[in-house]
Amino acid sequence: MNEIIQQTKCLVEDLLKSSNLDKHSLVVVGASSSEILGNNIGTASNYEIAEQVFETIYNIISKDNIYLAVQCCEHLNRALVVEKDVCKQFGYTQVNAIPQIKAGGAFATVAYKQFQHPVLVEHIHADAGIDIGQTFIGMHMKEVVVPIRSKIKTIGSATVSICRTRPKYIGGSRAVYNTDIN
Repeated sequence: MNEIIQQTKCLVEDLLKSSNLDKHSLVVVGASSSEILGNNIGTASNYEIAEQVFETIYNIISKDNIYLAVQCCEHLNRALVVEKDVCKQFGYTQVNAIPQIKAGGAFATVAYKQFQHPVLVEHIHADAGIDIGQTFIGMHMKEVVVPIRSKIKTIGSATVSICRTRPKYIGGSRAVYNTDIN
């Protein structure tokens, strides 16, 4: 368990170092506890593993006043668990479901229990993301997604990837770009 916590901590630190997130930015996380344990996604959900990974991520991200959105599995159409205040602040539409281990996944179930006022939303536009176990968080990212190369390639047995976003370059060959916001 300590190795999983350490891998998660390093991954989140790499994300924060490379993404220049502002206070109140939104980070989406999708995580498969089954994949962390070396099983196929959705086949061996583990609450304890999910709880440790969630708490590690949440404790680091919340110190910087960054918001967390946790993606459910496909049984809840990859809806997201967020704090009610986040839902209101960003103008997201709340939907009605409560994640369970076998319908939403262990990670989303933990988030729903750990957040102070959890709600589910269908769509967000995150500034950065963490994908643990190929949960496919891309549908919840702002355009344009930029991959971040981390020294951490796995958490447990799960393949991981992290990313950030940047504003679109527009205007063509005569445009001048502000490189301070990349």
